[in-house]
Amino acid sequence: MPELRIENLTKRFKNETVLDGVSFTVAEGETTILFGPSGAGKTVLLRCIAGAVDPEEGRITIGGNDISDVPPEHRGIGMAFQNFALFPHMTAFDNIASPLTARRWSREKIQEGVEQVAKLLKIGHVLSHPPRALSNGQKQRTALARALAASPEILLLDDPLRNVDAKLRFEMRLELPRLLADQGATVIYVTQDYKEAMALGDRIAVLSGGRIAQIGTPEDIYRRPASVEIARHFGDPTINLLDVVPEKDGGGVFTRLSDQRVPLDSGLEAAVGRDCVLGLRPEALRFSDSPDGIPVEIEAETPFNEKTVTLVVTARKREILISRPAGTAAPGSGTARIEVDATDALLFDRATQERIAPQHRGGGKSEAAA
Repeated sequence: MPELRIENLTKRFKNETVLDGVSFTVAEGETTILFGPSGAGKTVLLRCIAGAVDPEEGRITIGGNDISDVPPEHRGIGMAFQNFALFPHMTAFDNIASPLTARRWSREKIQEGVEQVAKLLKIGHVLSHPPRALSNGQKQRTALARALAASPEILLLDDPLRNVDAKLRFEMRLELPRLLADQGATVIYVTQDYKEAMALGDRIAVLSGGRIAQIGTPEDIYRRPASVEIARHFGDPTINLLDVVPEKDGGGVFTRLSDQRVPLDSGLEAAVGRDCVLGLRPEALRFSDSPDGIPVEIEAETPFNEKTVTLVVTARKREILISRPAGTAAPGSGTARIEVDATDALLFDRATQERIAPQHRGGGKSEAAA
């Protein structure tokens, strides 16, 4: 399967720049998640790649071949967009079969291809129905089935699970990676759901302000977010963000919460004395019996199916969320103490909102650059 490369892609609508020099590569057979808030330009980028929209600048190459001026129908790209784009005069079967019919597949092969993908997406019972008789979820799955049926080398999926019910969405998060791997397609998958991004992507490209703000593996994005904005987007409950000024003494680099010492990575010495934001994931905090723990007051506790989230308040009235597995023993009210491992703490520059990566001896970073 070919590599897809986007180089300095720029798209404007009147005076608004929607895409501003976007560049990234999707390796052969890789699924890259394009993640970002509504209005970030994700769908516009897909339409540029598909040929439905012409960019003002930049190049798009597939397998090293520039396709920027190639008509959409000759790009060999499979697409499934949010607006379904189903042919209203055709049944669901014929909609799914349309790319196969265009390739002049045999009737038997078309029947087999359509039924196979329809079974996976659980729409076999509506194949004889026209689009007007389908629910939004069924329309979404029909559009996805049409994109998958011809096993294209490049596949563009624009939030294809947005309109399906929660149960099927969960099932498809498990099934889609296997299906895409079996097809071997090079995939760009758009979503605003961070759980979907983490579950489906080999890599995640975060689009913000018309630019790629960060690209990396799901672990990179979650554990080493490039900015406060990206850190907020990934995680439920959301990350705790607290204004701090790091210090240093003979014991190393640290900061304070409720006047208690919170150790930081020794490579963060350059942040000492600077206005920073401390990022603490709720699951990285835990209740502690240690007298050195951070004193807090428990405000509320909310049980979920797989976890329990506790809201606590520090001595300086700063709110912190703590997440623990359901059934784990912990105080439910009154005063308590909490602690955090230095390896789980993130530090951001308060002015730029960018993450400060630890630096160790020799000038090297202690981790992959985000």
